[in-house]
Amino acid sequence: MKKKILMVDDEHGIVAIVREYFELFGYEVMVAYSGRDAMNQLRQMPDLILLDINMPDMDGLTVCEKIREHVTCPILFLTARIETADKLRGFAAGADDYIVKPFDLDELGARVAAHLRRENRKQVQTSMRFFDDMVIEYTKREIEMKGKKILLSKKEFDIVELLSVNAGQVFDRERIYERVWGLEGDGNSDTIMEHIRKIRSKFAAVTTHNYIETVWGVGYKWNG
Repeated sequence: MKKKILMVDDEHGIVAIVREYFELFGYEVMVAYSGRDAMNQLRQMPDLILLDINMPDMDGLTVCEKIREHVTCPILFLTARIETADKLRGFAAGADDYIVKPFDLDELGARVAAHLRRENRKQVQTSMRFFDDMVIEYTKREIEMKGKKILLSKKEFDIVELLSVNAGQVFDRERIYERVWGLEGDGNSDTIMEHIRKIRSKFAAVTTHNYIETVWGVGYKWNG
């Protein structure tokens, strides 16, 4: 079955070039020229999203946050912005990678293929039950606690998965960043603090149990 890529960019020329390139390699390419169009395309369940930051109706960061409420597939920003602060905001919004314009098509293709391979290599697990009736369904990428679904972004779930399947093991921020973002990560491990803050906030709405424990001066561990 063809892998589906959703290309979100208001520059029709770039969209046409990228679309033609990936279709030559056997991908199915869907196109959206605005943030609203992108949201409408999500029902097609793309395997990966290429998302421009600078768009007229809704900026890419906002689009990314909204998309993350519905899908967990990799999101790669296509952007001329290269400041570290922009990258951190992008990762916090749920992005997986940055491709800086102007880009080489073969490099873009390699990045896309790498992210799709990583998704395919995700360890297939069933479920695990933890304290306070938390159940993590790893295959479905779902978390339920006391009968309520806990909605996490893709990276938030990846962090929970890493820590929970290695319960009791301490991971420092750099190691978490390396394991979750991988070689394509080009940001800063400080983003881990923001992701864990959001995870804790979502857990705290349902339970008082501290699942992600801070080991001061070292890192974090799962307390299940």
